[in-house]
Amino acid sequence: MTPIALVDEMKESPAHGSVDVKRVNETDKEMIDLVLRQFRCLIADLCQQFNGGHPGSAMGMAAIGVALWKYAMKYSPSNPEYFNRDRFVLSNGHTCLFQYTFLHLTGYRAMTFDQLKSYHSTRYDSLCPGHPEIEHEGIEVTTGPLGQGIANAVGLAMATKNLAATYNRPAHDLVNNTTWCMIGDACLQEGVALEAIQLAGHWKLNNLVVIYDNNQITCDGSVDLCNTEDVNAKMRACGWEVLEVEDGCYDVEGIVAALLRAKASTDKPTFINVRTIIGIGSKVAGDAKAHGVAFGAEDVRSIKQIFGMNPDEHFVLTDTVYDFFREIVPRGKRLEENWQELLASYKEHYPELHAEFIKRVEGQFTEDWRSIIPPKDSLPTAPTASRKSAGLVCNPLASKLRNMMVGTADLSPSVNMIWKDKVDFQHPDLKTTCGINGDYSGRYIHWGIREHAMASISNGLAAFSKGTILPVTSSFFMFYMYAAPGVRMGALQHLQAIHIATHDSIGTGEDGPTHQPIALAALYRAMPNLLYIRPCDSEETAGAFIAALEATNTPSIISLSRQALNQYPQYSNREGVTKGAYEFIGEKNAEVTLIGIGAEMVFAVETRRILREKYNIRARVVSFPCQRLFEAQPVEYKREVLQYRSQAPRVVIEAYAVNGWERYADAGYSMASFGKSLPGKEAYAYFGFDEDIIAEKVKALVEEVKREGVECLRGEFRDLNTTNFT
Repeated sequence: MTPIALVDEMKESPAHGSVDVKRVNETDKEMIDLVLRQFRCLIADLCQQFNGGHPGSAMGMAAIGVALWKYAMKYSPSNPEYFNRDRFVLSNGHTCLFQYTFLHLTGYRAMTFDQLKSYHSTRYDSLCPGHPEIEHEGIEVTTGPLGQGIANAVGLAMATKNLAATYNRPAHDLVNNTTWCMIGDACLQEGVALEAIQLAGHWKLNNLVVIYDNNQITCDGSVDLCNTEDVNAKMRACGWEVLEVEDGCYDVEGIVAALLRAKASTDKPTFINVRTIIGIGSKVAGDAKAHGVAFGAEDVRSIKQIFGMNPDEHFVLTDTVYDFFREIVPRGKRLEENWQELLASYKEHYPELHAEFIKRVEGQFTEDWRSIIPPKDSLPTAPTASRKSAGLVCNPLASKLRNMMVGTADLSPSVNMIWKDKVDFQHPDLKTTCGINGDYSGRYIHWGIREHAMASISNGLAAFSKGTILPVTSSFFMFYMYAAPGVRMGALQHLQAIHIATHDSIGTGEDGPTHQPIALAALYRAMPNLLYIRPCDSEETAGAFIAALEATNTPSIISLSRQALNQYPQYSNREGVTKGAYEFIGEKNAEVTLIGIGAEMVFAVETRRILREKYNIRARVVSFPCQRLFEAQPVEYKREVLQYRSQAPRVVIEAYAVNGWERYADAGYSMASFGKSLPGKEAYAYFGFDEDIIAEKVKALVEEVKREGVECLRGEFRDLNTTNFT
C-alpha cells in the first residue's frame, strides 16, 4: 500500500464561506487500510445477502470514496440540503452501494446500518434502491441510464457558475461549490455523455471534476471488445484537463492530490483517470463476472481472508472505522455556520440582492409571474403560429424572472425564445466568429445540436436546488425523440422544466416525414408525471404556460405549430387549458361532440360548421390540450365536458397516431402512417384533413348511432380516416 502523506490542514475562512478540509497525513495510513478492507468485505456481504447487486466496481472504487468523503468534498451530513454544499453525482449508478455506504459512514441520519442492509431486499421502505434516487438524503439526482449522471453534473456545475456570476460580490462568494461526478467505462460510451463533455469543455466549467473508474470492464467483457479509443486524448480535445492515478485501489494520497489539483483548476473542467480493479480481492477480480452478480458464499469467505477479516463474521464495521469519519458531522456544521455568517454580511452590504437570492434559495420566483403573462386582449387575433404565440408569452417571463434559463438546440430563429437584451451563458473570454458572446450570468443557452444533452443537463440545472433555476429548452417536436431519455428522467425525478416543442404537425410541410412527429405525442401522453400540452391558439398558449409554471413537481412539453393557426378569442380560454379540456363551442342537444386539439382545432371548428350548414347536424366542440390535466379534474367536471351520459358520439380530430384517445372518444379522424413532404396545407389535404371529407364521415357515424344507439360504438373504436397511405 502506498504511504500516506500530504499537505497541512488548511484554515477555515468565514469571509469565503468555505473550509478546506483536513488533508491526508501519516497517522491516517493504518486507518485507511482498515477502512478499505472492511468496506470491501461489507460490499461483498451486502450483495451476497440477497444474492444480487453490483459489488465489483463499488469494491474497486473504495479508495476514491475515502478520498472524496473524508478529504475533498464540502458537505454537511446533518443538513443534506445545505445550499453551498459540493454536489456529488454517481453516473455509474449501478455502483450505488459505494455511495450508500459512504453516506452511512459519514453520518447521514436516514442511512442507518439497518437501511444499508435493505439493499436488494423486499422492503418497501428501503432507502437503498438498485440505482440512486433523488428522493433520498445525500442523493443529488437519480441515475441509472448510463451517461445521464455526467450530463446532470454538467447542469449542476452550470448552475453554480450562473448563480455565482449573478450574486457573488467581493469577499462574498455565496456560491462556490464544486461538482464531483463518478463515471465508469460505460458512461463514456453513451452519446449523451460526449454531448455533455463537449459543452463542459466549451464553457470551461472549472468547478466540474469527473472521476473515471477505469477498470476496463463492461457487462460483456473487456472494454476493448467495442472501444479502443484514446480516452485521455478525447477529453483533452474537448477542452478538459486530464490527470491520472495509476493505483486507484490503494493510493488514497495520489487520489486526494488529484482531487485537490482539480478543485484548484482555474480554466478547465478536470477528468481524473483512475485505474482500478473491478471486484478486487475476489476470485473473479478484473473480470466481467465481477460486475453485476453476487460472488457466492465461498468467494465471500475468500475475500474476507484475503483482506485479513474473519470469514465467519458478516456486515462488519468497527467503531474504529466509524471514528475515522466522526469529524465529518461537526465539520459540516462549521461549514454551514460560516456560510450563514457570510450570508448575514451579504445582507448588510447588498440588501436587494440578498432578498432576491433568498427567494431563489427558498425555491420562489423572483417576480410575480402571473402579472407578467400577457392578458387575452393583448394577444393577436389574426392567424399566428403558436410558436410565435409562445414567444409572446415566454419572452417577457424570461426577461423578468431571473430563475429562468432558456435555451435551444441550435434553432433560435425558429423557436422564438430570444428576448430583448438577453445575455448568453458563455465563458466570458469566448469571442465567437459570429460575434454572439456572453458570460456566466447569461440565461440564454446555445446547446448546439445536442437535444439529448440539452434535456439531461437541464435536469441538473433544475436539481441544483428545487425552484432555484427553471430550465426552458426548445427544439422541433420531432427532435424531442432524441431528448426523450432526459425528459423521462426529469419526470421520474419530479423536476420542473418547460420544453418548447415547435413544428409539431404535418403542417410543418416541406421538411417532410422525417420532421413530422406522428407518433411522438402518444409517447409523451403516456409518460408518467409529464404534462404534454398542445394549445390551439395564443390564448391557449398562455394557458399552457400557466399550467407549466404551476406544475412545480412536473416537467411540461408545450407543443406548438410552425404554421399560422386561426385565433379563437371568442372561444379559447386559458383557464380551460389548466383543466386539460373544456367546452370550446357549446351546442344544446348536440348530436356529436368533436374534440379538437392544437393545430387541428381548425378542422373541428370547420367540420362543425359544415355539419350544421350542409347536414343540419348539431355539433359541439371540446378543446382538449392536455390529457393528464384533465384526468386530475373532478369526475363531475369530466362528465360535463365530455357528456359521457349523452347519446351523442365523441370524435377526436388530430393528425397524430390515435393511441390513447380511445379513453375519451368513440371514433377518431387521425393518422396511421408517416407524413409526406408537401407544403403544409397540401400535406393536410393529402391525408384527408379537409372539413368536407371529415364532416361526411362524421355524418355517417351520427346516422348509425341514431339507427342503432350509441351502444353500437362502445368498445369498438372507429378510425374514420380510412385512406390507406403507406
